Amino acid sequence: MKRLYRDLFPWLKLLLRRRQRFLVGALLVWVTLLAGLSLLGLSGWFIVSCALAGIALTAGLPSSLDVYVPGGGIRFFALLRTIARYVERLYNHNTVLTLLADLRYRVFGDLTRLDDASLKQRRASEWLSRLTADIDNLDNLYLRLLIPPVAALLTILMVSAFIAIWLPVVGAVVAVVLTLLWAVVTLGYGWLGFANSYQQVSDQEELRRLVLDQVQASAELLSYQTSIWHRQKVQQHEAKALGNQRRLAMKSAVGNAFVSAVTGLLLLATLWIGSFALSSGQVSGPILVMAVIAVLGINEVLGLLPAAFLKLGSSYAAAQRLNALKANDSAWDIAELPDGAGGHAIQLDNVDYCYPGAIHPALVNLQVMLPAQKRAVISGVSGAGKSTLASLIMGRVAPTQGAISVAEVSPLHISPESRAEHFALLTQQTDLFDGTLEANLRIAKPDAAEEELWQVLSMVALERWVKQQPKQLLTHVGEKGQQLSGGQARRVALARLMLRNPTVVLLDEPFAGVDADTARHLAGALDRWLGCRTAIFLLHQVDDVTLLPGVEYRWRLDGGRLFTDTTVES
Repeated sequence: MKRLYRDLFPWLKLLLRRRQRFLVGALLVWVTLLAGLSLLGLSGWFIVSCALAGIALTAGLPSSLDVYVPGGGIRFFALLRTIARYVERLYNHNTVLTLLADLRYRVFGDLTRLDDASLKQRRASEWLSRLTADIDNLDNLYLRLLIPPVAALLTILMVSAFIAIWLPVVGAVVAVVLTLLWAVVTLGYGWLGFANSYQQVSDQEELRRLVLDQVQASAELLSYQTSIWHRQKVQQHEAKALGNQRRLAMKSAVGNAFVSAVTGLLLLATLWIGSFALSSGQVSGPILVMAVIAVLGINEVLGLLPAAFLKLGSSYAAAQRLNALKANDSAWDIAELPDGAGGHAIQLDNVDYCYPGAIHPALVNLQVMLPAQKRAVISGVSGAGKSTLASLIMGRVAPTQGAISVAEVSPLHISPESRAEHFALLTQQTDLFDGTLEANLRIAKPDAAEEELWQVLSMVALERWVKQQPKQLLTHVGEKGQQLSGGQARRVALARLMLRNPTVVLLDEPFAGVDADTARHLAGALDRWLGCRTAIFLLHQVDDVTLLPGVEYRWRLDGGRLFTDTTVES
C-alpha cells in the first residue's frame, strides 16, 4: 500500500492543483445521485399514499391527501436530476480534458529532457504510448477511482440518516451494511483485479508493437513469405490479452452480482424490521415504502464501483511507467556558455563510453583538445563511434568515465536554453516533419524572414529546385521528408541548421547523398557560414580534402580510440 501511494503521489499532486474543480465535480455527482434517490423515494411514497387513500375512500372511510406538495416535489427532483446530470457531465468532462492536458504537458516535458541513451532504449511507438494510453489509464484514476466512491459514501451516509429519522434501527443497519459493502467493493476489488489489470497495460503495448511491425515491415514480410507467421504471433498475443480481459470482465460481473445480492438482502432486512415498526404504529406504510425504495436505489450508486476499481492495477502500471521518465530526468544546472562572437574550445579528458548492456565500450580513453574557432575532421568506418562522440559533446549522453568540457563547462551542466543557443548538430538521420518546406525551416528560427529562407536554400543548392515547384516554399515534404529524395531531405536539414547562429557545430556526414558538384557547392557554403565557429566534421572517409577548407585537425576513430589521421595530405 505504501509503494502504491508513493508511485501514485506525483500524479495525485496534479489533482490537488485543480482540487476546487474536482470538489465541485464530486458535489455535482453527489447532487445528481441524491436527486435520483429522492425522486424514487418520493414517487414511492406518493404512489402508496394515493393507493391507501383510494382504498380508504372505497371503504367509505374519511381520507384526504394533498397531491400538490408531493407532486411538486417529484417534478422538482426530476428537474434537478436532469439539470444536475447535464451540468455534472459537462463540467467533469471539461475538467478531465484539462487534466489530461496537464498530464500530457508534464510527460512531454519529461520526454524532452531524456538523453539519447534513454530515448534509444525504447521505440517511438512506446514513447507515443506513454503520451496516449498511459495517460488515458491515469484518467481512470481521477474519473472513476476518486469521485464516484466519495460521492457514493456520502450518499450512503445521507440516505441512512434520512431513514433513521423514522426508522432508527433500519437507518443504523443500512449505514453499517452499506458502508462495509462500500469498503469491500473499493478496497477488495482494487486488490482482486490488480494483477490482471496491471498485466493489461503490458498486453496492450505489446499488441500495438506487433501490429506496428506488421504495418511498417509489410514489404519485408511479403518478400520472405512470412506474413502469415507474423499474423499468427499477433493472434496468439491477442488471444492471451483477450483471456486476461475476460477474467477482468468475469470479476466485474461477480462484483455486480455481489453488490446486488447484498443490497437485496438489505432490502429484505429493511422490510422485515420495518414491518414491526409498521405493526406497532411507529411508521406509516408510505414511509416504509420510501425507505425500501431508497435502499433499492443504492444498488445503482454502488453498481459502477467494482468495474472501476478492477482497473486500479492499470492506473498503477501507467503511473510506474511515467515515473520512470522522471527518474531518468537529468538535473539541469544553470550554467550558461559565454556569449562570444567566436566558437568555444572543446576538450575531452580520458573519456570512455559504454552502452547499457554492452560488453565492450564504444569509446575508449579519448583525449582531444580542439581550440576555439578551429575546425576538425574525425573519420571512421560505420560503427566506429562518431555519432556517439557527437552525442557526448552535445551533452545528450553522459560519459561512462572521464570529463567533457565546452568553454570549460560540462555539456551536461549547461542549461537547455544555452545549449540550444550555442550548439548545432547535423545528424545522420534526417528528421523532417510532415508539413511544408517553410514550416520545416522555421523550426530553427520561427521569426525568420522569407529572404533568409531563400538564402539558406541557395547555400545548400536547393533554391532553383524549390522555385520550380508549383507551391515553392509551401511544397509539402511528407512524413520524414518522404516526398523528397534522400539528398534533398538532408540538404533541407542542413539549410535549417544554417538559420541558426551557434558557436559549436557538429556535422555528421554533411555530404552524404549528393553528387560531386553539389558537394563542392556545400563545402564552399559551409566554409563561409562557419566563419570563426568551432566545427567538427564527422565523415566515413575523407575522399576529397578540398571539401574541408579550413580544417586544421584530423583525427581517426578506430576500435573506439582516437588517433591522429596521417593518411590524408593537406
